[in-house]
Amino acid sequence: MDKAAGEPLKQYHRQRHHHNDHHNLQTPTSLKASDALPLPLYLTNGLFFGLFFTVAYFLLHRWREKIRNSTPLHILTFPEIGGIICLSASVVYLLGFFGIGIAQSLISRGSQDSWDVEEDRMMEKKGGLCAAEICSGPAKSPAASLVCALAPVPSARAVSTIFQTPLLGSDDEEVIKAVVSGDIPSYSLESKLRDCTRAAVIRREALQRMTGRSLEGLPLEGFDYESILGQCCEMPVGYVQIPVGVAGPLLLDGKEYTVPMATTEGCLVASTNRGCKAIYASGGASSVLLRDGMTRAPVVRFGTAKRAAELKFFIEDPANFDTLCVVFNRSSRFGRLQNIKCTIAGKNLYMRFSCSTGDAMGMNMVSKGVQNVLDYLQTDFPDMEIIGISGNFCSDKKPAAVNWIEGRGKSVVCEAIIKEEVVRKVLKTNVATLVELNMLKNLTGSAMAGALGGFNAHASNIVTAVYIATGQDPAQNVESSHCITMMEAVNDGKDLHISVTMPSIEVGTVGGGTQLASQSACLNLLGVKGASKDSPGSNSRLLSTIIAGSVLAGELSLMSAIAAGQLIKSHMKYNRSSKDVSKITPSN
Repeated sequence: MDKAAGEPLKQYHRQRHHHNDHHNLQTPTSLKASDALPLPLYLTNGLFFGLFFTVAYFLLHRWREKIRNSTPLHILTFPEIGGIICLSASVVYLLGFFGIGIAQSLISRGSQDSWDVEEDRMMEKKGGLCAAEICSGPAKSPAASLVCALAPVPSARAVSTIFQTPLLGSDDEEVIKAVVSGDIPSYSLESKLRDCTRAAVIRREALQRMTGRSLEGLPLEGFDYESILGQCCEMPVGYVQIPVGVAGPLLLDGKEYTVPMATTEGCLVASTNRGCKAIYASGGASSVLLRDGMTRAPVVRFGTAKRAAELKFFIEDPANFDTLCVVFNRSSRFGRLQNIKCTIAGKNLYMRFSCSTGDAMGMNMVSKGVQNVLDYLQTDFPDMEIIGISGNFCSDKKPAAVNWIEGRGKSVVCEAIIKEEVVRKVLKTNVATLVELNMLKNLTGSAMAGALGGFNAHASNIVTAVYIATGQDPAQNVESSHCITMMEAVNDGKDLHISVTMPSIEVGTVGGGTQLASQSACLNLLGVKGASKDSPGSNSRLLSTIIAGSVLAGELSLMSAIAAGQLIKSHMKYNRSSKDVSKITPSN
């Protein structure tokens, strides 16, 4: 343990042992000699008792202030010196008067105190002290009771931060046994304990006992479990560490962006960074937002196909759209219905609602609006049976032609003209080779494979890395990675025009994982953190264009590496470690 981490422990032990001495001196015995003494001696005893407690309180208060302010305890002021003298005098008097009773008391509980001292020594060797074990449990020593009464007990989170290990108290053991036996459901620990960190520690230990498998290596400390309660993850037992790199600057629409990417794939960040360099050297990229609308498509059923068609005609009638908009829009300040497209399969009707969602990704927002409309429609169509709020005609987290054609979320086109000199010097290839490779690989090759929205080299690589870093739903990389990469020789065949068209980028800058500390920091790096107050929705739209620009850089670099025959060489360099970690020593 380093000096900084060990200092709180030393202070805690100094405070605890001081309180133990204090309590040993004032513990009452069953017989009080002062009960049978004349009045003057009784007053003398009272004076020294009062002096002892008053001075002890004064010194404790002063020492606590020094500990909080990191002032050395050995630096004494005149009042503190006087206090020590008075304390010593009162101790000498009280020991002389009550010495026999104190000795008897010490003998009677000598075995317990010796256990306490041995325990303290063991805990000091381990570098840790569990405050919960001091202040809880049926058998507390008098010294431990005084610590709990006079000194603030460190919280489980504070102690685990100091010692970098989850600490379990005696009360926790009972809870763990109850979870293992099934008396307490694991999912209810947060609500029962009112402490999310403690719940995670207990759940983790119970899981290890039930499965007989260790979770060593999965970090537990250093995470704010309250921040995910009821919104991001249930029944946490730790968190996974993913390194975050940065690519850039990406020069897009006249502004520079440093793009955070969370990934475990070697060469990905470096490759995207090279693409950003090529774009920057050529004057930057530009983007266009074509569409912005999240979708949800419920499925309903009627007794006949004719009846289903009647609802389809009713919804698609422009005369009814305004009424449906009012019903839909009352679910949110930012959700605004844009259109409804219907399709029929027999007597089943699928209605694809599309709406703007401000800076939120918007799945919950559009779902609430859809439910309002369904409730309204049942007044005029009482025979309508709602099968599901989502009928997969949306379509969410699945490759679907409807998203490729109609779009979902943000539809963006991003383009750049890369100069011939940059292609040759930075990308190490030439324009004609890149154009031919793109046609045969991204277009023809993908068509031969029957690809759906996959007419690109590796768009999902960049999309997923940025999604994880910025708190997006990583499962939505399926449709968000729909992309067609186009390359064409321009300016008499000298320069390269490259573009990526991405019809369904689903992102938000509020809600979900975007509000967690790490992800929020990455959004802040891009300048799109939270909701835009001046123009609702502008932050999420800007994030979608940055993602498209990053994909453009990634496509440019990877295609150049393949064209130049550098792909295997670069991956062997960046994605294969030849270091012997056991022999690595930290540099000074």
